[in-house]
Amino acid sequence: MPHVNGIDDGVGYGVSGRSKHYNGVNGYSEDGTGLYGRSDSGDGVYGSSEDGYGMVGYSYTGYGVYSFSHNSHGVYGESLYGDGVDGKSYDGDGVYGESHNHDGVVGKSAWGQGVFGISQDGDGVFGLSYNGHGVYSVSYNSDGVYGESVTETGLYGKSCSGHGVYGKSVTKTGVYGESYGGHGVYGHSEHGHAAYLDGRVYIRGSLEKPGGSFKIDHPLDPANKYLCHSFVESPDMKNVYDGVVRLDDKGEAGIELPDWFGALNKDFRYQLTAIGAPGPNLYIAEEILDATAKNSSYNKNRFKIAGGTSGMKVSWQVTGIRKDPWANAHRIEVEEDKPDKERGYYIYPDLYGQPAENGISHLQFPKETKELLINENKPN
Repeated sequence: MPHVNGIDDGVGYGVSGRSKHYNGVNGYSEDGTGLYGRSDSGDGVYGSSEDGYGMVGYSYTGYGVYSFSHNSHGVYGESLYGDGVDGKSYDGDGVYGESHNHDGVVGKSAWGQGVFGISQDGDGVFGLSYNGHGVYSVSYNSDGVYGESVTETGLYGKSCSGHGVYGKSVTKTGVYGESYGGHGVYGHSEHGHAAYLDGRVYIRGSLEKPGGSFKIDHPLDPANKYLCHSFVESPDMKNVYDGVVRLDDKGEAGIELPDWFGALNKDFRYQLTAIGAPGPNLYIAEEILDATAKNSSYNKNRFKIAGGTSGMKVSWQVTGIRKDPWANAHRIEVEEDKPDKERGYYIYPDLYGQPAENGISHLQFPKETKELLINENKPN
């Protein structure tokens, strides 16, 4: 039996607790729900504290905290210095909150975690809502929502019309995902973007993609059209440099490159194009020396054009392959065999006449993609 069981069929809280120095509400159970509250119009469980946890629920085999409400928060916890809501379970959900018209779980904290859930085999935090947030958390100095799992999803959010997971922070990370064997963050959308990033984006590791492009408002008709360009792809880590130069009285020109050019690049390739008149005799008179070359008779970050006529305009292009420490340690493997477990699966199975079940995403995320298939096959 739960230690604390609150049910209110009227308009108040199922369970309400407030404390200045310790837990607002504390529940403990070895075989049932640590903390259970239900209400038709108010919060199922509400806990508030100025110095401890707003709410703590602990269970070995059931829910750490379980609450249900029709018109208010499923679980609401608030604390000034501790966790707004803390739920622990070894075999069930750490925190479970359900609401039909409001937030499934709300946790607020000024100094600790907004919502913190730990589970050995179930969900650390699970929130379900039909019209509000599944899980809503606010923190000013720590994590809004933190999820961790050894074998399952650290943080899972689902919504029919709102945000599946929403994270906001003033000074730290709004949403943080980390995994040692899987994906830190996974996003999927049938009709929208799997991820929409409004602002600067930094990727510390390598980026893999089937293709890419830029998409901007069309310069000639920005109100009604988009303009799209594909990225330039190469099996090498290519850098491209170009420019236009006018040759001197001898039909020559020296091209000065940035001082970091030779330290960044190797294996140079050249292209020369005469502008305004033929230049059949144009050639590279002096190549760019590799930065490690012993010959230092001239600048290693320059090359020389010759064979033209006085005043000739020449368009030039030079490419180099990156050789900085990161590039040397992370060379692209142009062709690679699929791991044994991924053989027979495709990134885009439909393009090869294969069923959706043979997609890599279905292999990596069987639980999530199974739900997508069920929803796709439902009759209208």
